[in-house]
Amino acid sequence: MIQLHYHPSTASMAPHIVLEELGVPYQRLFVDKDAGALDSAAYRALNPNGKIPVLVDGELVLYESAAICLHLADTHADAGLLPPVGSAERAQAYQWLVWLTNTLQATLIQCFYPERQTEATDAVAIAAIKSRATARVGELLGQIEAELERHGGPWLLGANYSVVDIYAFMLCRWTRNFARPARSRPAIHAWQQRVLARPAVQRMFANEGLSEPWF
Repeated sequence: MIQLHYHPSTASMAPHIVLEELGVPYQRLFVDKDAGALDSAAYRALNPNGKIPVLVDGELVLYESAAICLHLADTHADAGLLPPVGSAERAQAYQWLVWLTNTLQATLIQCFYPERQTEATDAVAIAAIKSRATARVGELLGQIEAELERHGGPWLLGANYSVVDIYAFMLCRWTRNFARPARSRPAIHAWQQRVLARPAVQRMFANEGLSEPWF
């Protein structure tokens, strides 16, 4: 059985939603990161980076949330969570997923952990890094808003729901306590409501014991 090593409201949320969308049997294994589980020898044997999530699928051990989402979508192609291989739509899915991980997610991490970018005791530098990263997140959210407005479709790729929506929903949720969160943008807010309405997303929130604000 597929196993997902997860912690509520972290980067494991996207693969958690994907698994619920697929409706396949799987097991959730809670990682108590607050108790130091990420640094345990057992967990480091699965992911030497000591980060969440990890997926175990038979002999395959896979980390990196986006890679897990792609693997699950590819091995359950009938669910239609990715466009056909070789299509222009598939190329767009790759573009957006790489952008989400390499650009938006990386910038969000700077917002949450600015001290990683400088000396931990340099309060002025930490504040400056966080301020600039937060402003940059606003610019990046503007790209998502512009894309939804450009094509006018219900989902980020247009007509079809995909892992891109799942991953973007997770990241947009991370801004829920920002002064100007993702939901403050009209097109994003309407799209978030559509994602939230999906039964798989509702099950994920229930499974993780999360409550409002959803995003």
